[in-house]
Amino acid sequence: MSLTHPAARRTHANAHEELVEQLDQQVRELVRRDGVDPQRDAALVRRIAESVVRDHDELSLTGRVAPVPDVPATVGEIVARVSGFGPLQPFLDDPTVEEIWINDPSRVFIARHGRHELTTLVLTSAQVQELVERMLKSSGRRIDVSTPFVDAMLPEGHRLHVVLEGISRGFSAVNVRKFVLRAGRLGELVELGSLTPTAAAFLEASVRAGLNILVAGGTQTGKTTMLNCLAASIPGGERVVSAEEVFELRFPHPDWVALQTRQSGLEGTGEVRLRDLVKESLRMRPSRIVVGEVRAEECLDLLLALNAGLPGMCTIHANSAREALVKMCTLPLLAGENISARFVVPTVASSVDLVVHLGIDEHGVRRVNEIVGVPGRVEQDVIEAEPVFERRGGDLLRTGGLPPHLERYERAGIDLHRILAGAR
Repeated sequence: MSLTHPAARRTHANAHEELVEQLDQQVRELVRRDGVDPQRDAALVRRIAESVVRDHDELSLTGRVAPVPDVPATVGEIVARVSGFGPLQPFLDDPTVEEIWINDPSRVFIARHGRHELTTLVLTSAQVQELVERMLKSSGRRIDVSTPFVDAMLPEGHRLHVVLEGISRGFSAVNVRKFVLRAGRLGELVELGSLTPTAAAFLEASVRAGLNILVAGGTQTGKTTMLNCLAASIPGGERVVSAEEVFELRFPHPDWVALQTRQSGLEGTGEVRLRDLVKESLRMRPSRIVVGEVRAEECLDLLLALNAGLPGMCTIHANSAREALVKMCTLPLLAGENISARFVVPTVASSVDLVVHLGIDEHGVRRVNEIVGVPGRVEQDVIEAEPVFERRGGDLLRTGGLPPHLERYERAGIDLHRILAGAR
């Protein structure tokens, strides 16, 4: 068995890098000459790259230039450099990769099936900076000393978060959470094992009946996916307005307006906060409001809308349904000193009807852990909750509890007792 000497392997790798760099420059010159937008016209960039690589390969037959060892792979690498996101593009193209993050240029991690992996990819600081600039260019958002963090959406729907060096020690920290549409409806979550058919039918009926639903869970438990699936059950005759930090919601609906926040400009003006969007959405004649995630004082504006009779749903970070209710009582206090717990607690109790709490098991599978009804009663500043479904021994089981507002199901023509009778 013959082994290639390490020095020879390094020489071969360097020669390949030089060849790709040379072809990359030729493609970039043609892209600039023809006025091609490399990210909007990726297919055209690929055709240019194929032409350049093919011409080079034909020229190599004369012995004047080095041959291209793998034409398709070389074309793909050049397209990733010019039109995509360079060394990260293979991970973005891999459907099994859920998230990518860069702690420093030599430590690039990915998540697959809920588990973390350290990759063999080693970048330079210049490459990381170029990747961030290219990603932000496509989003229209910026990052600088005055704005050291940014949330942005990449062209394929992936979510980018960057923390600038100085706030992050040593190097800029980069996260790309991929938009992986594994489920678009509640029935598809059943197929994935996240919930039972009876629980899915119950949630769909609750959306149709106009109940206010709070989706809770930790990071990467599938809150946005669940919110998408719930929103897909909203009747088509209703008008939906959604508000998010960055566009992540994607659900089919004929009458839907999606709003997202905006950074302040270089002059420090023009910022649009999530709280502004929640207030603005109420002026747009909505039948239903959907908020991507509540994190701060916008929770108060959402509660006021729900308390006024406008059905809605949102997500929140919490470790249980009970903690989600406590957090909903805490966040509105950030809105000002004149907001008190005496007002907020009963408002939450009367505004939130269901809490769907999500988790992720030891195998990385996202599951519904509990569905809790909120009957609207408060005892000693504690909101009462009535479990409707709970996960026990790995199974999501019916508990015997009922959701509030049974009359809404009846008005919508839904036989709730028949749906719940299907539970084990």
